[in-house]
Amino acid sequence: MKVAVTGAAGYLGTNLIPLLVERGHTVVAIDRAAPTLDDPAVTWVDGDVLDPASMRAALAETEVVYHLVALITLAERNDLAWRVNTDGVRVTAEAALDAGVRRFVHTSSIHAFDQYRAGGHIDETSARSDEPGLPVYDRSKWAGELALRPVIERGLDAVIVNPTGVFGPADHPGRLSRLNRTAAEAMRGRIPVMIGGGFDLVDVRDVAQGLILAGEKGRTGENYLLGGTMTTMIDLCRQAAARTGAAGPRFAIPAKLLGALLPVLEPIGKRLGSDIVSKAALGALISAPIVDHGKAERELGYHPRPTPQTIADLVDFLQTARRA
Repeated sequence: MKVAVTGAAGYLGTNLIPLLVERGHTVVAIDRAAPTLDDPAVTWVDGDVLDPASMRAALAETEVVYHLVALITLAERNDLAWRVNTDGVRVTAEAALDAGVRRFVHTSSIHAFDQYRAGGHIDETSARSDEPGLPVYDRSKWAGELALRPVIERGLDAVIVNPTGVFGPADHPGRLSRLNRTAAEAMRGRIPVMIGGGFDLVDVRDVAQGLILAGEKGRTGENYLLGGTMTTMIDLCRQAAARTGAAGPRFAIPAKLLGALLPVLEPIGKRLGSDIVSKAALGALISAPIVDHGKAERELGYHPRPTPQTIADLVDFLQTARRA
């Protein structure tokens, strides 16, 4: 079967494409970045999700589309992120409908749910990120889902997945994800103190598998949370450090304390060019909601692996990458 992956050169695409090839599919890998995989079953296309003609050409004769493209940012406002995460979804979905695509799998995010109003628990019925004061990434991921709905109503068979905090191998050593970069620093003993709080962490390989399951079994128009396990950041760092025999963080600064100081610390961070202490960076750690991925388990057969296994695999991957 011929399938297409947008954002193919990214972190998730790098893990999804090999699974698709293993299943015997031919893949149209759509990205404006340079190819990251060399496989005769994969054809790379320079495509722009904001250009309808570009996407119609790229999706011609494909049966399933996995839409991964997103611009991740911690900024409060970012016009390009808003356009890519909203208009980019609509343009790609409309191109898929015009091309006669059989199934469209849209990758949204846990950030499309308002973690500040979650009340300690998030499932597919929880409040959405529609408050104007939320970071642009949160608001744009929810708006992207809204942009998809009219195309579904016009006949596109689409399903939506919402991964939580994605980490694990394989990643691009030169541009690690934020969570993987934290683990990389921890395994070298470079994080003596960590911010408290936790987040639901999920292995990138399990998210890739969840995307395929959603394409095969998901119900049209439904959301599926692809989560893992609630994990504190200090535990992530200590486990990564222990894997290499390095010293882990000695203590954690309470996230709620930093949250109370945000009105003072955030402007200072902006002047210093840092987004580490910001509402976008700390909001999920402060609220730390439990994510219920039971719907994906029941309907898709989704089963994420234990977090300690992912941490061990990630550290081993990073060590091998350093030696290469």
